[in-house]
Amino acid sequence: MTIVEIVTIRLCASLFIFTVLRGGNAGSLRGIPGDREVWSSHSFPPARYKEGLANTREILTDLGLEPSEADCIAVQHVCTIVSFRSANLCAAALAAILTRLRENKKLARLRTTVGMDGTLYKIHPQYPKRLHKVVRKLVPNCDVRFLLSESGSTKGAAMVTAVASRVQAQRKQIDKVLALFQLTREQLEGVQDKMRVELDYGLKRDTHPLATVKMLPTYVRGMPDGTEKGKFLALDLGGTNFRVLLVKIRSGWRSVRIYNKIFAIPLEIMQGTGEELFDHIVQCIADFLDYMGLKGAQLPLGFTFSFPCRQASIDKGTLIEWTKGFKATDCEGEDVVDMLREAIKRRNEFDLDIVAVVNDTVGTMMTCGYEDPNCEVGLIAGTGSNMCYMEEMRNIELVEGDEGKMCINTEWGGFGDNGCIDDIRTQYDKEVDEGSLNPGKQRYEKMTSGMYLGEIVRQILIDLTKQGLLFRGQISERLRTRGIFETKFLSQIESDRLALLQVRRILQQLGLDSTCEDSIVVKEVCGAVSRRAAQLYGAGLAAIVEKRREDQGLEHLKITVGVDGTLYKLHPQ
Repeated sequence: MTIVEIVTIRLCASLFIFTVLRGGNAGSLRGIPGDREVWSSHSFPPARYKEGLANTREILTDLGLEPSEADCIAVQHVCTIVSFRSANLCAAALAAILTRLRENKKLARLRTTVGMDGTLYKIHPQYPKRLHKVVRKLVPNCDVRFLLSESGSTKGAAMVTAVASRVQAQRKQIDKVLALFQLTREQLEGVQDKMRVELDYGLKRDTHPLATVKMLPTYVRGMPDGTEKGKFLALDLGGTNFRVLLVKIRSGWRSVRIYNKIFAIPLEIMQGTGEELFDHIVQCIADFLDYMGLKGAQLPLGFTFSFPCRQASIDKGTLIEWTKGFKATDCEGEDVVDMLREAIKRRNEFDLDIVAVVNDTVGTMMTCGYEDPNCEVGLIAGTGSNMCYMEEMRNIELVEGDEGKMCINTEWGGFGDNGCIDDIRTQYDKEVDEGSLNPGKQRYEKMTSGMYLGEIVRQILIDLTKQGLLFRGQISERLRTRGIFETKFLSQIESDRLALLQVRRILQQLGLDSTCEDSIVVKEVCGAVSRRAAQLYGAGLAAIVEKRREDQGLEHLKITVGVDGTLYKLHPQ
């Protein structure tokens, strides 16, 4: 029974209408077809008002009633009230949905289209107008277009099937790309085995010149034992920032107090001349000494220089080649300690006793070794990718002597430069390599380090967009810019667990109009690239740890790995 029927019967029972039925049977009203157009004829334009009344009278007469003109007007009024309420309720529900859509998209104003169907909307003369008016009143910050479906829901079912088929096909294409970064256990064991071979090549005198993993002796022979004390100055150069530190060590307390200041290294300095670079470093040192009130102090200095160096002693390091975006001229083949000393002399403001030059991996291992005696490995997972470890002297053919241990700076970023891991390199890795400052070199680093992961993601996003699988096939100019997708975006995107708000914000910065589906795919791409990087780090580390176990003749090895680097620190996974 319809609402109109119920209301009409109650009016009749209350003796308000159909006086001919007084004392008679109102049951005949139960057949009133409440969804018939005529019941709403009161809402017709005035010119059709009489036609609506005539239709009302005809229907009521067919039901065996003898309606007066007042009865017909009353029934029309009932229909008007019921249909008006229906339109209001539908409008309120639709307004709630539109508001949610607008808020989800973080838009000040939403423009959208609502597909409409149904006999009430199609046939009722005033229902659409009422619905539209109330919706626009409830959500003034939404521009809504109402589109009447021509073929109804039948065609819609076919469209759903077609869309599902398209989405399924697109998903297969996306999964095919992501699968390139999903390494099997067998592949990872293969990387471990190949790394082990390259480690041995680098340690042997005959094969060292051609080894891709350089295995450079650092002349660091021991680990901290807690008796160290004093004040020391430290420099840290290894990326786009340069740090100067004052380190105070208290003997017997394993207590270290550090004061430091970070200075930026502009791109024009990174890729200028060697003299300009080291003059900039000395300027930073001078600023720090002024800041700390140490301008006239004579302090021993340790220089953390995070680039491949061939060391003849602990205070001599000849730069083999620049990595991580540095290209300063007249440096490769030169002793970086001598270059620093010459820059200090040119400034002629202070003098420092440069005691040691070490790699950042060595610095990390020594720092962690001060807290944990089992630490014999240092790993950097940041802008660059590298590892050092304590090796038995008997295995190091490049240095005289068989007793004790020495720290080896592996410089494993070059692993794979001979093609030994080409089977797991993707087209995206090759594109990143070809567009880098040192094509063909540091291939392992380019698959694992923070300097390159964002660029790998960018190459994947461009390819998926070209295939029409992302961003409606539209590539923004910013996304075409090399290096624009920073590796920190990976950390932020993978931290975004629920609403994908971070993902959409970052994509918006890149000029990309993304859907929810786009954001999910971007997050999957970031996850695949960073997961592979972590797995490759793990395979390389496994090779070194297994080597240490075998060298010591142990069935089970207990060892600590000191780790540093923004990728390791900031990435959530």
